[in-house]
Amino acid sequence: MEKKKGSLLTFRPDIKVVDATIRDGGLVNDFRFTEEFIRDLYLANVKAGIDYMEFGYKASKDIFDVNEFGPWKFCDEDSIRSIVGNNDTDMKIAVMADVGRCDYKHDIIPKSESVIDLVRVATYINTIPTAIEMVEYCKELGYEATINIMAISNAKESEIDEALELIGNSNADGVYLVDSYGSLYMEQIDELADKYLGMAEKYDKYVGIHAHNNQQLAFANTIAALTRGVSYLDATANGMGRGAGNCSTEQLLGFLKNPKYNIIPLLKFLEKHIIPLKKSGTVWGYNIPYLLTGQTNQHPRTAIAATKEGRTDFLNFYLELNDKD
Repeated sequence: MEKKKGSLLTFRPDIKVVDATIRDGGLVNDFRFTEEFIRDLYLANVKAGIDYMEFGYKASKDIFDVNEFGPWKFCDEDSIRSIVGNNDTDMKIAVMADVGRCDYKHDIIPKSESVIDLVRVATYINTIPTAIEMVEYCKELGYEATINIMAISNAKESEIDEALELIGNSNADGVYLVDSYGSLYMEQIDELADKYLGMAEKYDKYVGIHAHNNQQLAFANTIAALTRGVSYLDATANGMGRGAGNCSTEQLLGFLKNPKYNIIPLLKFLEKHIIPLKKSGTVWGYNIPYLLTGQTNQHPRTAIAATKEGRTDFLNFYLELNDKD
């Protein structure tokens, strides 16, 4: 597979935009979106030329209480079909399956019976063998499948090399570089993207990126990865996602030079749904606690708690993050 790179004035036909608004944004509101919100986002994504729309998680109902979450935590086939029908569009449907949180042999049905196209398996570096087992199962059922290695900023280089080699020898279609903590800078993205792409070219796979915005670098890191040759680009409407959120779709579509993408349907969606959602009290996006967890390469759970509590004692929060005792 020829290495693909781009510049700020070119577009590549291999680029795929993956909308993760419902899945990552669902972590902000326990997946309690209105049906109108989901349907309008689906229609906006289709009109905008989005390549994949991720509807949520395939979470186990034995682990998570269905009464505590909206339907997109579980993505039952009937729930997705109530929005997309048979999905007679060019846009593909994706879901995420977390290692250890998905009863995949029970909850993932054969592709011939499902409107879902892509299963993205989320894993930490120490559970790669299980992730590969899940991918092989999904591939046997007829799905496209990726492995998304979370919290890569906490992994050792030797671990990353070994993990990529294991994935390379699997049937996964692609592998994702995931900056879970929003701690990576563009130079680090460049190095990791080159490492991932080296494996991908060797084994004929693609590479994707999923960035978080703790240091307001999600968009910058996404286009940095793009120019190295990464082709699957995650984004969310107005950056809606866990904690500091993600690369925003409107930024990405405004940047990409491929005429297939159209920002106008998304702007209409933002006006109709995102502004009222924020006014209702749903909170996500850059703030100081998220910045500090990003700078210290830590999981944002403490920043999420601080944000919910309305803390503004930033120095105390910073000292707590750096208290190693």
